[in-house]
Amino acid sequence: MFKRDILGELQKWHQRDARKPLVIRGARQVGKTTVVRQFAAEFEQYLYLNLEFSEDRKPFEEFSNFDTLLQSLFFLKNLSLAKRKETLIFIDEIQEVPEALQQLRYFYEEAPDIPVIAAGSMLESLFNTDISFPVGRVEYLVIHPVSFPEFLGAIGETAALEQLKNIPLAAFAQDKLMRLFRTYCVIGGMPEIIEQYAKDRDLTALTTTYESLLVSYMDDVEKYAANNAQVNYIRHAIRSCFAEAGKRIKFQGFGNSTYKSREMGEALRTLEKALLVHLIYPQTSPVLPLQPEYDRSPRLQYLDTGMLNYFVGIQKEIIGTEDLNAVYGGTMIEHIAGQELLARQYSALHGLNFWVREKNTAVAEIDYLYQYEGKLIPVEVKSGADGRLRSLHLFMDMAPHNMAIRFYAGELRISVLTTPGQKVFYLLNLPYFLVSQIEEYLPWFEEEVKKMMTAETKS
Repeated sequence: MFKRDILGELQKWHQRDARKPLVIRGARQVGKTTVVRQFAAEFEQYLYLNLEFSEDRKPFEEFSNFDTLLQSLFFLKNLSLAKRKETLIFIDEIQEVPEALQQLRYFYEEAPDIPVIAAGSMLESLFNTDISFPVGRVEYLVIHPVSFPEFLGAIGETAALEQLKNIPLAAFAQDKLMRLFRTYCVIGGMPEIIEQYAKDRDLTALTTTYESLLVSYMDDVEKYAANNAQVNYIRHAIRSCFAEAGKRIKFQGFGNSTYKSREMGEALRTLEKALLVHLIYPQTSPVLPLQPEYDRSPRLQYLDTGMLNYFVGIQKEIIGTEDLNAVYGGTMIEHIAGQELLARQYSALHGLNFWVREKNTAVAEIDYLYQYEGKLIPVEVKSGADGRLRSLHLFMDMAPHNMAIRFYAGELRISVLTTPGQKVFYLLNLPYFLVSQIEEYLPWFEEEVKKMMTAETKS
């Protein structure tokens, strides 16, 4: 089993003085339990509870006081309570006993020395019940599908991973990294798929696993739905999400249905609670703060691009293309870029953002916005000549800074461009496979821009 980057986040959490019980969020099958099990190897004792099992549920259901609960948990798993500080407690599928969420507060208040992690499916659905979440007494961490750097580590491409993290990228590493990224684009970031590929290196052998994952999400519909009618809405939404992913959508008639806006809106928001989709609403201002326009059409981001590729049948097209922007009308590469941007966002408060300017005469749109040092950096995922990036030029005309990023099929370079309003700005062109490294490239880019501006002033 390969190591996830999120292990570093778990270590930071464990080392904090003011540590609170940690609730891990994430869609089913993204590897929450596996990651915690790997983290548990760093502890002397590991106390694992799965609240789908009656024996593990019982101490929480019969809760009378915290001391008794704590003693019963260690007794149940035959572990030493004297070693409580060296014990990681993991409460899995905690949504099965909602009261257990409330009881996390006692770990914070009465046993802050014990590291406690909880995880489960559809935790957000409990916010709408009579269950009181221990606000201020727990913290959250979100797990997304596997990123490209994690993929390289999983398949043993350590040299490629090392070059990926070198800034700036060495020219000799370009071709191999692009080939590996193309494979990552095909299969996506679901841990089970990547594990199988790492073992067999056979793309055709992954069909059964994709089918199993898709069926498991369909089978989960009953868990997400509040009533029988909503089962049909959600099932339709899940199936239609693949064809609509990466596009701006309307709830009314979503997926060529006769369903109304309210029905599809509720279904898609339910899937968003399950972290299967993200509804990304546009920003219309080029400056902070981010203020999404919720009255405008959102763009739909699905959990994993590999599953999208399999469902819509474009895997072979990806393998045979020179420029990933040519696949599926550019939707696939834009979608996986969004997936890569999300992969390093562990906070439940963060998501994806994009920009639009909609007028009767024309519509301008920037694929993503990235926050950096108080600035909104426009991020385009497109091929073509620099001067043809019309929306980018419009955005930069209004932006109070001079930095922009474009991911494309070419090599790393910085372009100096002039907008229609005669504003000079700098465009960092990066190959597609460097989306995961955007946070590391921005400080480097900023320094390069300063050097270029100084040189221009002197000349």
